[in-house]
Amino acid sequence: MNRIAVLSPLGDKLCFAVLPILVAVSMGLLTATQPPALMLVLFGVASLILLLTITPFSAFMLLMILTPMRTLIQTESSFQLPLEIGQLTVLVMMAAWAVHRIVHGHKLLDFTWSSIYIPLIGFITIGGLTIFNAISVGAWLNEWLKWVLMLIMAVLVVSIAGKLRWEWLVLGLVMAGIANALIGFYIFFGGSGALHLLINNRFFRAFGTFGQPNPFGGFMGLLTPLALTAALGYLMIFWSRWRQTKQIAIELIIPLIFYSSAFVLIAGGVIISWSRGAWLAFVVSIAMIMVALPRKIWQGLGLLFAASLLIAGLWLTGKLPISIAERIQSSTAELFTFDDVRALDITPENYAVVERLAHWQAATNMAWNNPWFGVGLGNYEAAYARYRLINWDMALGHAHNSYLNVLAETGIIGLSVYVVLWISIVYFTWWTRKHPDLIARYVAVGLLGTWTYMTVHSLTDNLYVNNIFLHLGVMLGILATLYGQTWKSYKVGANDPS
Repeated sequence: MNRIAVLSPLGDKLCFAVLPILVAVSMGLLTATQPPALMLVLFGVASLILLLTITPFSAFMLLMILTPMRTLIQTESSFQLPLEIGQLTVLVMMAAWAVHRIVHGHKLLDFTWSSIYIPLIGFITIGGLTIFNAISVGAWLNEWLKWVLMLIMAVLVVSIAGKLRWEWLVLGLVMAGIANALIGFYIFFGGSGALHLLINNRFFRAFGTFGQPNPFGGFMGLLTPLALTAALGYLMIFWSRWRQTKQIAIELIIPLIFYSSAFVLIAGGVIISWSRGAWLAFVVSIAMIMVALPRKIWQGLGLLFAASLLIAGLWLTGKLPISIAERIQSSTAELFTFDDVRALDITPENYAVVERLAHWQAATNMAWNNPWFGVGLGNYEAAYARYRLINWDMALGHAHNSYLNVLAETGIIGLSVYVVLWISIVYFTWWTRKHPDLIARYVAVGLLGTWTYMTVHSLTDNLYVNNIFLHLGVMLGILATLYGQTWKSYKVGANDPS
């Protein structure tokens, strides 16, 4: 398919993309500056307009932008919604999609099988079996449905994202990052006034719509690789087009500027979260992109080596800001500490680290007593009182380590399937680097950076919060779409007698 002829939502369909972009920016600013009640009314009006006048893709975009606002709405709204914002938006999205399909005489769901569904179904099955160990069936159901919804989102994306239409969804993911990053910068420059998040008596740790800096940094980190590789993809096409025609392609400059600006803004969100876990995962994800982007691995390793020398030089020569350098240095001593904390003296300086370690030990206690199927999916908090350490009677909702959390809740079997799940996804993503379309290939590399980011940040936090799992479902759907296209082109090439 000719990419210049059917460029993207930001090319020949630019007129349809401008409105969602403006909506994303407006939503971020309104959320940060206006009362929650007015914000919800404006969002509702915008949602109806977009759903009725554009395309069903707008429903996915609204879902991705609005669902991370769950914590903000729950803590700031003066009234309760009939459903949690994620559930409500998913229902609106499905209804809009169904109406659109029926009106246009299409099948309600054009199901396409993908191998990527297999490991996801496997973990859903194992997670379902843990109900027999669950203390709280409600907590189990809530967590299990997250994984079911991830699968549903992936299936819906595959059913609509053929040809180049998946780019709408990449655009929506990046817009969601922009909206939250704008709120984050508002908070960073004093919008929250939360003194316990004060940095150097001047700025504030940003937390966006997540209520806490770490998950906000995690959300920014998951989306940064996509914005970066999309920008690089359009840069490569722009450069190739210019070399051939010696003319500046306006339809390419616009997406290039948009994704480049989005990368700067969202990556800035990672930094201003002041989360050491987010910083570490961000660096490792960028390293993975450097290795995977060139078609020849040795070129990627050479690029990574050069970047490492540059960073080391800045570190050794003291060119990095002192506050950032101290933050990074402290993380090397704290992020990977795993020791028995029962005999440690708790001080204001080590409180956060010891608290995390205490929850890690509680998770291992759960796994030790329930080795095969754990205490039940989503039941870490419900079981915490039975396995907690002295002096740490308040559960934080999860173990602050996704792997230990999965081990505690689903046991050795569940953790094994979980690891196989993400290894399989990484394998599928790596294979999708063979996609014949340049932007698709770069987006696959971006997804590889996203999975790398999640792998590292999961060592210190749980990223399946505040409806991020819905975004992960969309990403898995994009991956399944691109993987299917890659496999199809590979088979066609293999059967080509030339």
